[in-house]
This record gives sequence, structure tokens and C-alpha cells, in this order.
Amino acid sequence: MMEILVTGAIMGTFYAMLALGLSLIFGILKVVNFAHGEFFMIGAYTYAILTRTFGVTSFLAVLPAALMGIAAGLIVERLLMRPLYQRYMEWATLRDEYAVIVTFGLSLFLINLANQVFGPYQISGAGLVPLRERMQVGGVTLSTHRVLASILGASILLAAYLLIKYTYWGKAVQAVAQNRFGAAIAGIDSTRVSLIVFGISGGLAAVAGALLSPIFPAEPFAGAFPAVKSFVVVVLGGMGSLPGSIIGAYLLGILEQVGAVYVSYTYRDTFAFLVLILTLLLRPQGILGERVREV
Repeated sequence: MMEILVTGAIMGTFYAMLALGLSLIFGILKVVNFAHGEFFMIGAYTYAILTRTFGVTSFLAVLPAALMGIAAGLIVERLLMRPLYQRYMEWATLRDEYAVIVTFGLSLFLINLANQVFGPYQISGAGLVPLRERMQVGGVTLSTHRVLASILGASILLAAYLLIKYTYWGKAVQAVAQNRFGAAIAGIDSTRVSLIVFGISGGLAAVAGALLSPIFPAEPFAGAFPAVKSFVVVVLGGMGSLPGSIIGAYLLGILEQVGAVYVSYTYRDTFAFLVLILTLLLRPQGILGERVREV
């Protein structure tokens, strides 16, 4: 049982990094970013190329991967998303469905661009330590790379959460998520807040892709499954709820390990869809989400 909890918590950390950014974007713009998985792919490619082609030290290569993800998020917000919500009333009443189409189109574009530039071939990043190295955690033998990657990922996740919870711009993010129009009246620059949110989202997803690239190699469709898992986590935790996304991520990671051990490892990835269906049927607002009725 300890092995299930530890392994599930390790995967839950990466799910949380993906889901937190997705939840932030939904909280601010009220849309689901269908290109979120491609931020993961960008981080994976950056890390893999730096460590394998240029021989950059693994720990040092994480930073450029994060910066590439942040840059991608900023570019997407500035060039594609900002024209859709420049005026609050139009955003609220007309253009939310346009954003879904834009992000879905962006996802297809980035996948095909990666396929043209790098080909359909997999590129594995170097481990933070040799991948064969093992260590004991709570009496369980685990890959040292996975343990170190999860610790680094959890530290970055905690820093991002504290940034949003306690800093000035973090409080501005919370204010805009609660009421964009009211925040604008209070003098908060909602446009800059949206830019910050996309940067954080892209950076977190890219770091997750970088840390997982030794295990799940970079390739054009590398972000597909992580994106699906992050969607499930956001629904499970509650749309727009940051604590809910983190709790849901660790819960999903543990549930997947339980299913893999006691049902079948072959169907491990399908348990996420079962969780999604059950959540929508039994508690559609998620663990910490709120049931809202509009009149």
C-alpha cells in the first residue's frame, strides 16, 4: 500500500503542475485552453534537445525549458487571446466560444509544426541522475530521477501557489477570477493579470514536460495525454479552484495506481476517464467547486 501511495503522489505532483495552470486560465478567462498540452510538449523538447544534443547539465536545462514555456504562454495571450477579451461586455456575452476554437486550432498548429521540425521521432531527455539509479522511500524502491523530479516539481508548485496566494499580483489574479469587471473598477489591470496567468501556466506545464521527458520522451503528441489528465483533474477538483486542482491531482495519481495494481496496469490510463464520468454524474461541481445558478 505504501508503494501505491508514494508512486501515486509522485505522478500527482506532475498532474498538479499541469492542472494548476489550466485552472488559473479558466478562473480568469472562463475558457478551457485546449493548447495546454503543447506547453508540456515545448518544455519536453527544450529539455531533451539541451541535454542530449548540447550536453547541458540536467538541472540547468530545467530553467530554459521553463522560460520557453513562459514565453509561449505570453505570446499566446498577447497575440491570440487578448483580442478576444479587450472589452469586458463582449467577452462575457459573445467571444468565449471563439477562444475555444482558437486554442484548439493552436494545438493542431503546434503539433504539426513539431512534426515538421523534429519529425515523428521520440527524443528522450537525460535524467537528473542516471535512470537506473534507485533509492529507498518509506521502504519502497523507486527511481531516483522520479523522486528528485517530483521534489523539484513540488517545490515549484508550492512557490507558484504561494505567489498566487500572498503576493500583490497573486491577489490581483484572485480578484480578477472572482469578478473581472469589479477588479477593473478597483484599478486592477486585468490585461496584465491575464498575461501573468498565461506565463505561469506555460511555465508550469513546460517544467512538467521537462522533468518527465526522460520517462515520456518528447514527440509531437507528447502533450496529448498529460492535457487530458489535467482536464480530468480540473473537473475533479472543481473548475477554477486552485486547492481543488492540487487535491484532485494527487487523488487521481493515487487512484490510477490503485487501479493499476488491483485491476490491470494495461488499463491504468483509462481510470482517469472513469473518474471523470463519475465526477460529472455524482458531483459535477467537483471536490471544492461551487454549484452556481445564473438567472
